[in-house]
Amino acid sequence: MPAQEAHLRSLAKAVSWRFIGSMDTFILSFLVTGNAVWAVSIASAEAVTKIILYYLHERAWRLVSWGLNDPTHHARAVAKGASWRAVATLDTFMLSWLVTQHIGKAGTIASFETVTKIALFYIHEQIWARVPWGRAAAIATPVVAEAEAA
Repeated sequence: MPAQEAHLRSLAKAVSWRFIGSMDTFILSFLVTGNAVWAVSIASAEAVTKIILYYLHERAWRLVSWGLNDPTHHARAVAKGASWRAVATLDTFMLSWLVTQHIGKAGTIASFETVTKIALFYIHEQIWARVPWGRAAAIATPVVAEAEAA
């Protein structure tokens, strides 16, 4: 039976990922725009939107049983990374466009993040796969034998 992830573990993963992700966003935004205020604004806005989005993503992925019995399942981590990146890239693009008012800069920031964040997410997942905290085996419902039920 697959292990189930506690809500608090999903939240801790969301916060730890957001810290890593925000640092990456700040660096990339600054490199693309040359504007520290814009970079801080984009990374700060993401701190709010992405924690919520990542938590929801984690909760959705716990419903997917593929590779769940093996917490170090590499293909599952890659698939989770790619699905998260699709959601997160759209969020980054929209926030960057809102802050910079420049579609080209927003597209460049979001495009660079596609590469850097998939790699960072994979590493993040592999680290969390080795942390047992917040993971419990699913509780099996006992089956009552017909003879006992009669």
